[in-house]
Amino acid sequence: MKEKKILVIGSSNTDMVIKASRFPKPGETILGGDFFMNQGGKGANQAVAVARLKGDVDFICKTGNDLFREQSVALFRNEGINTEWILSDNEKPSGIALIMVDDSGENSIVVASGANGSLAPGDIEKVTEVVFRSDYILMQLEIPLDTVEYVVNLASSKDKKVILNPAPAVDLPQHLLEKIYLITPNRIEAELLSGIKIKDRDTTMEAAKILLDKGVKHVIITLGEEGALSYDGEVEWIPGEKVEAADTTGAGDVFNGALTVGLAEGLSMSDAVRFANKAAAISITRFGAIPSIPYRKELLE
Repeated sequence: MKEKKILVIGSSNTDMVIKASRFPKPGETILGGDFFMNQGGKGANQAVAVARLKGDVDFICKTGNDLFREQSVALFRNEGINTEWILSDNEKPSGIALIMVDDSGENSIVVASGANGSLAPGDIEKVTEVVFRSDYILMQLEIPLDTVEYVVNLASSKDKKVILNPAPAVDLPQHLLEKIYLITPNRIEAELLSGIKIKDRDTTMEAAKILLDKGVKHVIITLGEEGALSYDGEVEWIPGEKVEAADTTGAGDVFNGALTVGLAEGLSMSDAVRFANKAAAISITRFGAIPSIPYRKELLE
């Protein structure tokens, strides 16, 4: 079977990361430990994850016309990602993310969107050919919602499968959800989208049913080491991988990239989730977002 084409549309940031024993309280200054800087952004993380896991991927994003753009483009080329669709904004800077990681591996992130916020429907209109030649289109919400809606409408007109990772969490209109093939919220995002406080399996199921009732074809709610709920009218609980977490930054992006690769290769939804769980589990044993993304051979070891 011919492998299907994946298009990732989303953000590209430069991550500036500080490790610290704990998060500071409001108004408090604490001393941190290691500092490092690397490329990130949910779109970029997912595109690199697809590339490292041997998916056939294109990536559309927008950066500033600055040093951070040069570093990003060099990284994407090195990962084997086509940089033809990396757009540039001469007025806004490239996106930046400030990330703190505590001793337990949990993270706290603030993003300055920069040029990511100017990726407009008009930009997509100029490159519709890459949308139409793709089989799976993976997006997140670090770009403008009207651009996400434009892509969803464009893709649905050609029966393309849109996978939406609804992060950062925002309320989404039903007319958008009705055209989504698969939505992949984590616990917090599922709560916001459904209005249900997730406490256990019953409330997780309730949240998933509400999202399905809004028109989404398939719902996967990710629950960290507890695994994931896959729901399309039929219920499947898929266990997570037990590992010692060093840094959870980017784990959701690795999951989404790996999930899309699995589906593009013809895996069942449950097997694609298992593949994604394994990739995400490897990533959280390492520091950083893109530096932690595993290669395909590591999932076979």
